[in-house]
Amino acid sequence: MKIAEWLDEKEAEHIDVSHLELPADLAYDDSPDETLYFKEINPCGLLCTENHPFATVERFKHWYRARGQDKGSGVHSATMPWSLFTKDNDLALKTAKAHIE
Repeated sequence: MKIAEWLDEKEAEHIDVSHLELPADLAYDDSPDETLYFKEINPCGLLCTENHPFATVERFKHWYRARGQDKGSGVHSATMPWSLFTKDNDLALKTAKAHIE
């Protein structure tokens, strides 16, 4: 099953999908059709492998997943992760940009 199909099923069950956690197998097996936005705050440089605040928007057919780690969590922190599933491209992009800027 693909992420878009799973979200469609949950929506048909009248479940609010906006903040659902993906099952591990779906998150691992399905890749986005396209990445619309990505920004990372990495003052350390390319070689640093620690956590950094980021925001991304990915498209899975007609669904958009905005996700990331808040800028307020600071560099090298794994706190304050967020995610949003929506069919609204503009909402996904605005949400991602608001979390990282």
